[in-house]
Amino acid sequence: MENGHQESAMVVRRDVPVPPPLPARFGTSKVVVRRRGCCAAASTTETWDRLFDDAYRADVSIQTSSNDVIYAHSSILGLASPVFRSMFKRQSRSKRLFIVPIRGVPTEAVRVFIRFLYSSCYEENQMEEHVLSLLVLSHSYVVPRLKRECEGQLEHKYLNVDNAIDVFQLALLCDAPRLGIICHRLILKNFKAASLSDGWKAMKESHPILEKELLETVSYEAYRQKEKVKKANERKVYLQLYEAMEALVHICRDGCRTIGPHDKAFNKHQAPCNYEACKGLESLVRHFAGCKLRVPGGCVHCKRMWQLLELHSRLCIDPNVCRVPLCKNFKDRTRKQKKKDDIKWRILVRKILRTKSITGAPYFSLAASS
Repeated sequence: MENGHQESAMVVRRDVPVPPPLPARFGTSKVVVRRRGCCAAASTTETWDRLFDDAYRADVSIQTSSNDVIYAHSSILGLASPVFRSMFKRQSRSKRLFIVPIRGVPTEAVRVFIRFLYSSCYEENQMEEHVLSLLVLSHSYVVPRLKRECEGQLEHKYLNVDNAIDVFQLALLCDAPRLGIICHRLILKNFKAASLSDGWKAMKESHPILEKELLETVSYEAYRQKEKVKKANERKVYLQLYEAMEALVHICRDGCRTIGPHDKAFNKHQAPCNYEACKGLESLVRHFAGCKLRVPGGCVHCKRMWQLLELHSRLCIDPNVCRVPLCKNFKDRTRKQKKKDDIKWRILVRKILRTKSITGAPYFSLAASS
């Protein structure tokens, strides 16, 4: 009996059909293709495109500049654009159709714009050809998604020196600040080529005030770059003076190669000096020690050495223990110096210390200049 029962059970199991697979949940289908600049299900975009192309039960007649007519649906246009919605509320139907004129742009650009309101997609070649018109339409009819798409395409693909002036003017009119800044930078960077473009000539006739503002900006940018180079050169000089002060203290306190304090025992096999200014300063010190015209104004090289010694005294914190020659004498001399000359030296010292504090920790202290 038991064996018979088991056999019958086995027969039942063989006769049970294989269940069909469970249906996929709605919205989890992976059949998604990238089509004409947007990511959407192929069947969805085809349905919207067919609705637009066939104009099934369309109730809007869009009239273009070339007297062509594009049919659309007021419910879709009203949902996609608040401007269209407001127009349909104010306008009465004429023979069961809303009449909407869209002029000033090519008919194909209007067609691409209306198609985008249906399926949020576009053809790449159409975007390249009508991107400026689409930017104007998306701004005029308040379609933010298309406007962002046009700005991104111009910024990364279609913006160049030849159309920079036209795009710059549209960016100002269409409230696209980022695109305007990018165009402005491109114009400044390639001003000579941009000023020879057809867009510049058209702007000169239609918007002379904007041309004047651009020229003023170019002039200011050139002045700013000149000042930037000037300050960089000044900073370089201040850093060289600071390094010379460090090298002077190094020579007088520790000694360097073949020159240093009288009680210094030099080693022929010592490591190379880390101060770049030591070599030039060593030659200057040797000249200063042996020059017969060693008076201020008598020798150009000696005059430079006097100035370095005085600059060191104004940077030095403790002249009583300083090994640099004449440090204390110059320190006492500054008290009797004219106020005008003293102010000049103070300004120089502060600039030197400020420059060094930007590039690294200062060797001297700002308190020494007070």
